[in-house]
Amino acid sequence: MATATTSRSGLAFGLSSFGVWGLMPLYWELLNGIAPAQLLAHRIVWSLPTALLLLLFVRNWSWIRPLARQPRKLALSLLSATLIAVNWSVYIWCVANDRVLEASLGYFINPLFSIALGVLLLGERLRTLQWVAVGIGGTAVVVMSVAYGQVPWLSLTLSVSFGTYGLVKKRLALNGLEGFSADTVFQFLPAFVFLMVVAANGEGTFTTGGPSQAALLVVSGLATALPLIFFGAAAVRLPLSTIGLLQYITPTTMFVLGLLVFHEEMPPERWVGFGLVWTALSLLTWDALRQARRRHRTIARHTPAEVPADPAEVPVDQLETDQGPAGRPESTGRAG
Repeated sequence: MATATTSRSGLAFGLSSFGVWGLMPLYWELLNGIAPAQLLAHRIVWSLPTALLLLLFVRNWSWIRPLARQPRKLALSLLSATLIAVNWSVYIWCVANDRVLEASLGYFINPLFSIALGVLLLGERLRTLQWVAVGIGGTAVVVMSVAYGQVPWLSLTLSVSFGTYGLVKKRLALNGLEGFSADTVFQFLPAFVFLMVVAANGEGTFTTGGPSQAALLVVSGLATALPLIFFGAAAVRLPLSTIGLLQYITPTTMFVLGLLVFHEEMPPERWVGFGLVWTALSLLTWDALRQARRRHRTIARHTPAEVPADPAEVPVDQLETDQGPAGRPESTGRAG
């Protein structure tokens, strides 16, 4: 049963995840001398030892055997690993080729795609004001797409791959570290073989850039692990619609980096789209604050015997919320 405490921890994980992802172009820019395919392979290869060290630190191995005995979950894990690898490859290519703003468009589209998946496949529902905000966000996406003058295939690939990845993570119900570790196991061998072939052909870059470049490549495992672990932890604690709304943090940060740090072109149409996105976010923020006040008033109406020592521990489904399918609380993007 979801509680306000669980929702708050999910919100913290989500904010951390999308905040780090928004700043990642700065990290990959430090490695812009490496071919995107090799950079992707290094990112994958160094993720596995990072995952193993983290599992060793927390002494969490009990989930492996049950997962290995469930073919359906293994298939979902393979799909998850494939989707995030596709997302990484397109993202790294965008950073390497001065397309950070186009990548940011993909992550602006992504929350809308996640919300659609949550509503259509998981039975989640939004309040009226949230639908208005989503509509404004959709308009912003259209405006920014027109600004490119063509179908933004890179942006759409980023959006669909990561949105579907979030849905798969929701179905797997593994925590952040467990899900990340499962992904890296499936990804490791192809990436390692690729790097060995490249090195055999004399095209490897691990040692050509000196100790600093080698260190950055090794640390790419941790840079990959932390936000994915945070995301996996958020995905099992929050409705998919809430995850979709939090994801606006990443493209907003990337947008600012593309404009001010990487000095990419910014036509008026993109300014209009960006303004619409912030209008949508303002509506969502106001709606969330209004709902938070309602919940606090509801808690205050409980008798002392009914209220837990910590009001944050009142189960969300005991509060006066609209009920979704099967009597479960409506997914409204609340974080508690």
